[in-house]
Amino acid sequence: MVSVIICEKNNAAQRVAAILSKGNYQKTYVNKVPVLRFPINGIEYAVIGMKGHILNFDYPKEFKNWNMDDLKDMVQTPPIKSPMAGWIITALKNLAKEADTVIVATDFDREGELIGAEAVGVMDLASGVTIRRARFSALTAAEVQRAFNNLIELDNNLATAAETRQIIDLAWGAVLTRFMSTATGKMGADFLSVGRVQSPTLALVVDREKEIEAFEPKPFWEILVDLEKTRHFFAKHAHGVFWEKDEADKVFATVKDAEIAKVKEYNSEEKKEYPPAPFNTTQFLAEASRMGISAARAMAVAERLYNDGLISYPRTDNTVYPSSLPLRTILQELKKSEFKKEAEKILAQKKMSPSRGKKETTDHPPIHPVGAATKAKLSGDDWRIYELVVRRFLATLAPPADVISSNATFDVNGEDFNANGYKVIDQGWYAYYPYFSPREIFLPELKKGEEVNIVGVRGREGKTEPPKRFTQGHLIREMENLGLGTKSTRHEIVQKLYDRGYVQGTDITPTTTGRAVIQALEDNADMVSKPDMTRMLEDDMTEIEKGKKNQEDVVNESQGMLAQSLDVLMEHRDNIKREVNEALREQMRLVECPDCDGDLVIRKSKRGKRFVGCTSYPDCERTYPLPQYGNIVLHEKRCTDCEGPQIKLIAKRRRPEVMCLDISCEANVRRKKSRKK
Repeated sequence: MVSVIICEKNNAAQRVAAILSKGNYQKTYVNKVPVLRFPINGIEYAVIGMKGHILNFDYPKEFKNWNMDDLKDMVQTPPIKSPMAGWIITALKNLAKEADTVIVATDFDREGELIGAEAVGVMDLASGVTIRRARFSALTAAEVQRAFNNLIELDNNLATAAETRQIIDLAWGAVLTRFMSTATGKMGADFLSVGRVQSPTLALVVDREKEIEAFEPKPFWEILVDLEKTRHFFAKHAHGVFWEKDEADKVFATVKDAEIAKVKEYNSEEKKEYPPAPFNTTQFLAEASRMGISAARAMAVAERLYNDGLISYPRTDNTVYPSSLPLRTILQELKKSEFKKEAEKILAQKKMSPSRGKKETTDHPPIHPVGAATKAKLSGDDWRIYELVVRRFLATLAPPADVISSNATFDVNGEDFNANGYKVIDQGWYAYYPYFSPREIFLPELKKGEEVNIVGVRGREGKTEPPKRFTQGHLIREMENLGLGTKSTRHEIVQKLYDRGYVQGTDITPTTTGRAVIQALEDNADMVSKPDMTRMLEDDMTEIEKGKKNQEDVVNESQGMLAQSLDVLMEHRDNIKREVNEALREQMRLVECPDCDGDLVIRKSKRGKRFVGCTSYPDCERTYPLPQYGNIVLHEKRCTDCEGPQIKLIAKRRRPEVMCLDISCEANVRRKKSRKK
C-alpha cells in the first residue's frame, strides 16, 4: 500500500513528513523532485511538495501579439489551461503508478484546493485509487495528526471557485490592459495595467486624493479655561467650536477676567474596556501596517511563520475562536517562549473568556500562535510579526481593563465649560498589548457647587483638516468593506499598485500615471473603476463555493460585463489616448533645465535605455543617466548636498530609494557606500 501526500510547497512537505514519521523519513527524488518516504503500520507514504500552481491559464497563440482588433474575440475566447511546472507533473505521474491512495494536504482555502485538484488531475490515476483530503489550520504535530486521522473529501466547489477567479481575472486583466496600452501606445515594459480588482482599488486612492485637493480648510475658534486642583487641567466651552470669530470674541470677553469656575455637575463611573477581537487577515494586516510593515511583507512573513509551525494559517475571515481550539495547551506552549510570564498570568486566571469578533466562519480559526519562538530564533520582521500575533492572542484572553471615566460642567461668568477625565485603574488586556496605549486625562474628584481656581483663559484658533490618505492597512479594510478582492488577494493587489508605479508612499498617494489611468476610466468607462461589478462577481464566486452557481454561468455573466465595458472603451478610445498621454508627458517632466529655458524630461535612447534629457535638445545637451529598472518619480525635496533635484526609485520587492539626479553628487557616493555595507 502506497499513499501519496501532496503538499503546497516543499517546506510544508518536509514539516508534514517530519510530523507523521516522527522525523524518521528518507529523502528521495522522482524526476529531480524531492519525495519524502516513510512507512507507518505497513503503509508506505510518499510526500511531495508543489510550487504553488502547476497549471496556468493563457490565451491561444493567435492572441500573442497585442492588437486592438483582437480584443473583442479575446472576450469570447476561453483561455487554455497548460502546464507551467512540467518536471513536477512528470514526478506526479510517476508517483501515480505506485499510488493506492492520494491525500491532498495543501492549504485549506480556494487556491489550496485548486492546487490539490490540479495535482490529482494530472496524475492520471488508475480506477480504484482513493482520493482524500487532510484539512488543518496549523503545521503542528497535534493538528496534522488530527487531520490525517480525520480525512475528508476534496471540495470540488472550492476548487472550481478558485479556477473561475483565474479565468475571470485573466480575461479582465488581459483585455483591459491590452486596450489601455495599445490605445495610448504604451507597450512593452511601459504597458499600462488595468484589472478587475486593481482598478477600483486604485480609484479609491485617486478619489481620496481629489477629496484632499478639493478640501477648503475652514477656520474655527475654541475657548478654554485652565484650572488648578492638585494639578493643572482644562475645560472647553460647551459650545465646542465657534465658526464665527465675532461670536467667539464675545464669549471670550465675558470670561477672560474670571478667577473662579463653579462646578455645576460632576459624574464619575467605573467602566470596562473590553479586549480586541481575535485577528482575521484584514485586521492583522492593518495592525502590521500601523507598525510600518507593508501588507505584502507582513503576509510573506506570516506564511513563513505558518510553515515553520509557529502561527496558524494566516488567511482567514474568522474572528471567533472555535470551542475546539486548545487555548490552555497553546498557553502552555508559550511558556517556552519570551512570553512565559504573560502566559502564566493568563493561565492563573480563574476564568478565561476569549473576546469575540463579528465574523464567525468555519474555514480556519483566527490567526494565533501555535509554537514557541525566541528572539534568538527569529529576528527583524519575523520576530515583530510573531510578537504581534502572540500579544494579540494574549490580549484576547485577558480580562477587560478597568477605567474611571469622568466629566464635569463648570460655570464661568455664566458660560458653561466641560471637562473630561479618563484614568486606568486596572490595565487588564492593555498590559499584554502595547500597540494600543490609552491616553489618560486628568480630572480631579469634584463636588457640585465646589469652586475651582482659574489660572488662565485662552482662545485657540484652528482649521478643519482634509481627509487622511489611506495607509495600506486602511486601504485593505476599505477593500473588504466594498467587497474588493478576498482575504488571500487584497495584499497582492495593493502591492501590484506599487510595483506598477501607480501609487507611492506610506500614506498612499497616486502617481501621475495612476491618476491618469483612473481619470480616463472614470471619464469614459466608469463601470471598470467602480466596485459594483467586481463585488457582484466576488459574490458569484462565493455562490460557486457554496454549490449554488456553476462556473459556466458566472463566466458567461463576466464575459457580458467585459464586452459591454470594452464597447464603451472603444467608443471613447481617442479621449482616453489624449487624456492619458497628456498626463504621462507631465509625469515625464522633472524640473527646469539648469542650463537653458527648457525642461528636463525622462527620455529613451535608440537602444531603449532611459535617461534624463533637455527638451531643448539639440541646442542643449544636458543629460543625466537613470537606473534601468523600477518606476521613477520626482521627489518633493531637493538634495541637501548640491540643492539639485532628487528622484524616487520605486522598484518591485525593494524599498523606495531617494537619490540625487546628479550621479556624481557626494550624496550618491555616500548612498552607494552605505548599500555596500
